Amino acid sequence: MSNVLVYSEVSNDKIKPVTLEILGKLSGQNVDVAVIGDLSDDQVKVLAEYGAAKVHKLKGENLDKYSPEGFSNALHEFIKSGSYDYVMCGATALAKDMVPRLATKFDAGLASDCTNFIFEGDTFHGTRPLFAGKCLAKVELQGPKPHFVTVRPNALGMPESPSSGAGEAAETSVSAGEIRATIKEIIASASEKVDLTEANIIVSGGRAMKNSDNFKILHELADVIGATVGASRAAVDSGYASPDMQVGQTGKTVSPSLYIACGISGAIQHLAGMRTSKVIVAINTDPDAPIFTKADYGIVGDLYKIVPIMTEEFKKIMD
Repeated sequence: MSNVLVYSEVSNDKIKPVTLEILGKLSGQNVDVAVIGDLSDDQVKVLAEYGAAKVHKLKGENLDKYSPEGFSNALHEFIKSGSYDYVMCGATALAKDMVPRLATKFDAGLASDCTNFIFEGDTFHGTRPLFAGKCLAKVELQGPKPHFVTVRPNALGMPESPSSGAGEAAETSVSAGEIRATIKEIIASASEKVDLTEANIIVSGGRAMKNSDNFKILHELADVIGATVGASRAAVDSGYASPDMQVGQTGKTVSPSLYIACGISGAIQHLAGMRTSKVIVAINTDPDAPIFTKADYGIVGDLYKIVPIMTEEFKKIMD
């Protein structure tokens, strides 16, 4: 049995869903959760329901806003005072910036962007994509502990029957240490939709959208089914969609339960960013488009006719 610390980001006073995915896979381990800042009793209760024995709220000066040095210094101080074998968190933008720095402080190994993992006794076995998802590597971690692991959001899925823990909450004072570079401002996207990397359903458009105005039909479908709208690199490069909507090797890597690709041919760079989607639906006029080789369901036809029909049918189902 291993001692595991799960670090959870807090957004809008709520923990990231990927934290619960990770907790669901840690049944049988001694698991604590750490957050930087405050967390409501309701959220602590949720963590307990998914297996957290203790919830540590780390507080200190210069930790009100994220900085890679401040957060890694604070977590380094806290982790060093414990006896954790593994430190795990979601492979979010923040984690990709912070965790490599934190692992370096411990001269420890890091398994990044894992899409699955199991424990055999005290030994971690992880699965992570390589070469833009063309193959999957089985990884273990060696050397000094704690070992560090980041997990791709939505890859594990929510546990059906999680094991509950005590959920004892405690506050701990930590130091951000010397901060040489600070983030002055974070400009949030104008969209109120869930970020692509955390979205459970995504509707994406490609070059066939022809212009930005035509993305309206994708937004209409997304509003009905509770989805977030994405785009291929071709659509972004053509100015049809903003860069924060880009899915692919040079954009965001996503793992939704449902991915609807509209007018996307399926270049390898795009497939690398969404191939771990649970169900893929492709709409394209070209029956030989590469996207159909990865799609679970394919519709050969004009997206401008098919998407509005889907929207209307979903409205009937959702009402």
